[in-house]
Formats: sequence, C-alpha cells, structure tokens
Amino acid sequence: MENQKDQFSEDNEWSMRMADSFMNRWLILSDVWSYEPGVVLKGIEQIWLETGQKKYFEYIQRYVEQFVKPDGNILTYNILEHNLNNINSGKLLFGLYQETGDEKYQQAIHLLMEQLKTQPRTSEGGFWHKKIYPYQMWLDGIYMAVPFYAQYADHFNKTSGFGDAAQQILLIERHTRDPQTGLYYHAWDESKIQNWADPLTGRSPNFWGRAMGWYAMALVDVLDFLPASHTARDRIVTIFERMIHALVQFQDTGTGLWFQVLDRGGCEGNYIEASASCMFVYVLAKGIRKGYIEPKYIEAAKRGYTGIIQHLVDVDDQGKVNLTRICQVAGLGGEQQRDGSYEYYISEPVVTNDPKGVGAFLLTSIEIERLNKQT
Repeated sequence: MENQKDQFSEDNEWSMRMADSFMNRWLILSDVWSYEPGVVLKGIEQIWLETGQKKYFEYIQRYVEQFVKPDGNILTYNILEHNLNNINSGKLLFGLYQETGDEKYQQAIHLLMEQLKTQPRTSEGGFWHKKIYPYQMWLDGIYMAVPFYAQYADHFNKTSGFGDAAQQILLIERHTRDPQTGLYYHAWDESKIQNWADPLTGRSPNFWGRAMGWYAMALVDVLDFLPASHTARDRIVTIFERMIHALVQFQDTGTGLWFQVLDRGGCEGNYIEASASCMFVYVLAKGIRKGYIEPKYIEAAKRGYTGIIQHLVDVDDQGKVNLTRICQVAGLGGEQQRDGSYEYYISEPVVTNDPKGVGAFLLTSIEIERLNKQT
C-alpha cells in the first residue's frame, strides 16, 4: 500500500483520486436528505469547479434529484424539526441553479430559508442546534447553516441576512471560547440544565476536534459571501486569526496532525483524528490563500497535509484511495445521554471513508493544490 503512495508526490492531485474512489464506492449516497452527503458533495463541487469535468457535477445532481421535486419541496425533509444539520446539503442548490437555471432549486433554497426564519433561538438570537435541543448552540450547527445563510443573503440581495448570519458566529464565539487555550468547547447550553453543561458557564467540558473544525470551516466559508464593507467582517477575520494561532499550538509535532480531543494529546485512548485534521489544514490553506492569515502559517498547512497523506491515507490493491481514522459521530445529550466527557469522545467508533472525513479531505486537497499554484 505504501509503495503505491510513494509513486505520487505531495503535489499530485489527491483530490481527484479520492473523489473518483469515493464515487465508485458510493454509487448511491443516501436515501434521506441529510448533512453528511452535503459535506462530501461540497468537496466534489470544488473539484468540478476546478476541473470542469462533468462527471463530478452529475454525481452531485444525482443525489439532489432524489429529493428536490418540481415544486421545490424536498423529500424526507421536515421543516418542523428545525434541525440545523438539514440545511447543509442546501449549499449545493446554488451551484445547481446557476448551472441549470431550473427554478425548483431556487424554490428549495427558499424552503430551507423558511426554516432559518422560524428557527428557535436563545435569548440573544442564537439558533438552537435542533428543536429537540432547546437553548443549545453547537459549533457543528454554525457550519451547517450559517454559510448557507450568508450565501442566501448574497444570492438574493437580502442584506439584512448578513448581520444575522454574522451574529451566530459572534455569539457562539463569546460563549464557547476558552481564553486560556484559545480553543472552543463543543457546545453551550443557555439554560445550563443539560447533564453536560457547566452549571456556571453552560459550556460542555471538552474540546472535540471536529466540532472546532466545523466552526473554523464556517468562518472561512462565510467570508466568501460577507461583503468587504460589512461591520462584522473584520471581527470575524480577527476571530479566525486568533483561532488559527491557538490551533497550531496543538498541532502534533510528530505527525503534523490533531487529536480527537485537542488538548489531551498524551492521554490514554486519545488518537490522531482524520476529519478534524483535514478541516484544520483546509482552513489554514484557504485562510492563507485568501489573505486572512499571514503566510507564516504555510509551513503548518503543508506539514499537516503531508501528515494526512503519510498517516491517514491508504491506497488499496485496486488503487482506490481510503481515508482512515475518522470519528464516526459524536454529539451531546439526547436519548443516548452523551455527557461530553473525555471518555465519551474517545469511545465513539473510528471508521474508514466516512463522508464527513472524505469531504474534509477533498476540500483540503483542493485548497492545498490551489495554494501550491499561488505560491
């Protein structure tokens, strides 16, 4: 397996190799409208935009066509759940509409926006992660919904939406950032009644890698749409710069990667986790390319990407690319009573080729390839 990897330099387009392997492996992504296909398809969308190869666009469209009906309704989607995760795949609708001009995609965009207009909120206006998780803001939900919200505001010239979208970023930063480490706790409960919530702050107790990865990706993706003149833009860039400074302090010196629980690298049971590592390299590379952070971080980005290829990518006997060591899922509360403890995060299954990890790998590979062309 290693010898097959050695045939390719770091600059080789791993993005296309992984996308082709994934598409061959998953002919049908899912039979429900959910956030996970949206993550991997966002990566495939970027490959399509870079290469112009129609097979990537057709793969995206094949998933969406299962659900979006001629009137714009979305099969298996229930607006009344008010689940921010269900917004994520809606990001694909903008590109589909731009490419085809089919009005049903715009109608579906409006339907998802109706959810955000009626999403339950904290007393300060922050979106609840789900209706069934009252008064809770999760880092995950910022990625799921806020870049979509900003793109909606940009696409339809609904300028008031920019402020509301930015406010979600600012609110959760205020409530989840740890001033000592600069890292972010997974979630915050305004009511402070959840079993995982600190009774004084409402914060969950640990820094889960992928949760912070979701939030970091949300920042750089929202900045694609937030106008240069918007009053919140500089604040968001400052938050991003400060976050990057913190993240590189916790980059593993041996591998260039990041741990499942970010600040517990030497603890028993903790492990290098693929999805978070890919997300962090993505935001480093994109942040440098877009000028949000200084070029001094190039070394951290490239060391991280080299670590991903060396330690997390496996090429099988058929030449298919696999991404290993992905945390399958992690959350808080609910019927499972997930308590947010260190022991909880390291106990969740670790899998290969999960769409969340593969999507992050595709995004980071594209950004590294773009950065290499620019520098």
